[in-house]
Amino acid sequence: MARPEKEHSMARTPAPTSVIHDIGYQRYEGVRLGRAHAVRALYVASLRSAFGLGRSAKAKMLPFGLMGLLAGIGALLAVVRQVTGEVPLKYMEFPVQVGLLIIIFLAVVAPELVSRDLGNKTLALYFSRPISRIDYAVAKLAALMTAVFSVLMAPLLIMFAGAALSVDGLGKVWDEFREFVPGMLTSLAFAVTLSALALLIASSTGRRAFAAGGVVAVFLVTTPVAAVISEIGNGAVADLGLVLSPLTLLEGARAWTFRDGPSYYGDYGWVYALVTIVLAVSGAALFIQRYRKVAA
Repeated sequence: MARPEKEHSMARTPAPTSVIHDIGYQRYEGVRLGRAHAVRALYVASLRSAFGLGRSAKAKMLPFGLMGLLAGIGALLAVVRQVTGEVPLKYMEFPVQVGLLIIIFLAVVAPELVSRDLGNKTLALYFSRPISRIDYAVAKLAALMTAVFSVLMAPLLIMFAGAALSVDGLGKVWDEFREFVPGMLTSLAFAVTLSALALLIASSTGRRAFAAGGVVAVFLVTTPVAAVISEIGNGAVADLGLVLSPLTLLEGARAWTFRDGPSYYGDYGWVYALVTIVLAVSGAALFIQRYRKVAA
């Protein structure tokens, strides 16, 4: 009678339903590069994205087209100087003269850097890595500032090279370099201030079209408004009216800082410089604060 009981017991044992396969997955045992490397990688990736690198040819057309146009303007100014012997445009005056092109560049690039991540809801992927929300915002700020500064510096370097080749002696070249430095500092001020404002505006929406429209509206609509107020106002109102536009604000700060211009914007040139600093710092701070609270 023992044998039938054994067979019955074996019949009740369930057959195996799953199998473990070793497909070769292993734990990562290499060097972990950490937070600093992740931030640098995000900065480089954002800078590449600003110029459409690693993307389709269509994405490269506008940023490289604008850079080529600005470089062409710089080359033309260098040729005019060599032919006529006169300076058609000072280095420090160049950024404000091409301000419209810089605004177009910002309207395209700023939404690309931040609005795409907001719209696609990919911030959680970034924050799952060893970077903080502040790291993300700082990397984006640095990338756009570098991109705008590079776009402005390319024509200035062409102008300087042309001027250096047209003068005689190292002393003249040094004098030309001293004229070039204010242009470089002005370009840096434009890059920092306008980039902080553009990213703050673009980070308010995940739709790139709306973000681009917002950037253009803030920069272009305020310019004629400031000009009208300055024109119809009297005294302090006329002198301070141009503070309302970022482009004319930066021009006033430049004129007062380097004492370049007939009036240095009246007795209030220092206000332009002070407001420029406050605007750049507050724009960057508000952009960073925005990402401390944004939903991932």
